[in-house]
Amino acid sequence: MPHSDSTLDELQRYTPEIVEPDDFDQFWRDTLAEAAARPVLVDVRPEPTDLRLLDSWDVTFAGFGGDPVRAWYTRPTGVREPLPAVVEYAGYGRGRGLPHERLTWPVAGYAHLLMDNRGQAGQYGAGDTADPHGAPGGPWPATWGILDPRDYHYRRLITDAVRAVEAVRALPGVDGDRVTVVGNSQGGGLALAVAGLVDDLSAVLTTAPFLCDMQRAVQLSDAAPYGEIARYLAVHREAEDAVRRTLSYVDAVSFARRATAPAHFGIGLRDTVCPPATGFAAYNHYGAAAGRPVREMHVYLFNGHEGGEAVHVRRQLRWLDSVLQQDRSHVGTG
Repeated sequence: MPHSDSTLDELQRYTPEIVEPDDFDQFWRDTLAEAAARPVLVDVRPEPTDLRLLDSWDVTFAGFGGDPVRAWYTRPTGVREPLPAVVEYAGYGRGRGLPHERLTWPVAGYAHLLMDNRGQAGQYGAGDTADPHGAPGGPWPATWGILDPRDYHYRRLITDAVRAVEAVRALPGVDGDRVTVVGNSQGGGLALAVAGLVDDLSAVLTTAPFLCDMQRAVQLSDAAPYGEIARYLAVHREAEDAVRRTLSYVDAVSFARRATAPAHFGIGLRDTVCPPATGFAAYNHYGAAAGRPVREMHVYLFNGHEGGEAVHVRRQLRWLDSVLQQDRSHVGTG
C-alpha cells in the first residue's frame, strides 16, 4: 500500500461507527479507580547528566496494579516558578532510553515527563520497566493477553499513561493546571486515550496515532503492530470474536469522542504502519461527546509514518504555546 486508497476529501469525511461495549465507561472507571487507590509517586531522585542547562530526575511511579513504572523528569536549570508540563509517551517497542535523548520540550521551557513503556523496550529503544502480568495471547506486546480485555497489555499501558499525568502533577516545579499529553504512533494513541479519560488537560498532540479504528486497521496494515495481531489470528482462527471484543475496549477513537482538550493532529498520507483513515477516524470523532473542542489537523501528502518530522514539531511548539497563552489570558476574567 504505497499511499492511501482514499482521497483527502474522503478522509476528511470518514467517521466510521466504532463498536463500543456497553460497559466501556464502567470498565475504565473501575480500572482507574483501582489504580488511584495507591499513592502515585514511588521514588524521585536526581539523575546526573552532562547537560548544563537542564536538570533531570529518575522517577518511579505506581502504574497499573501498583507496578513500578519508570520515567525521566526534565526541566530547565535555574527556573524557580512552576512550569507547564508535557507528558510524552513513546512509540511501540521503545522505552524511555536515556534522559538526554528527548530534549525538545524541556529546551522549549516545559517541565517534561517521558514515560517508559512497560515490557516493550528492546525492539527500537532501551527501557527498564517490566510488565509482570502474563495471560494467554501471542508473543508480541500487541497480542499479550489479547483474549480478554481485563488481561490485555493495553489496559495496563493506558492506565500507566493516565497515572503519568497524576505523577507529573505531584512533582515539584510543575503547574498542575497546565498539563499537555504528547505522542507519536503508539504514543499518539496513548495520548488520545488519556485525553478521553482525563478531563482537565490543557492540550493533546498526537501524530500518526496507533490504536485508532483498530478493527479496520488490522485489515489494512501488514506492518507491526497491527500486522502482529493479524498474524496471531492467522494461527488462532477461533479467537477472532474474543480479539475483536478486547480491541473494542482500547480503541482510541472511543476515547477521542470523549475528549475535552484542544487537539493537534499530524498524519502522513503514505503511512503504511498506521493507515491514514484510522487517524482521521479519531480526528473526525474527536470531542463529539464533549462539545467539539478546538482541533487542528496537519496532513503530509508525501510522507509515511514519519509524518512531518521537524516541520511538524515546529508547528506543535507554536500551536501549544498559542493554546497556553490563550488559556492564561482567560485567568481571572469573567
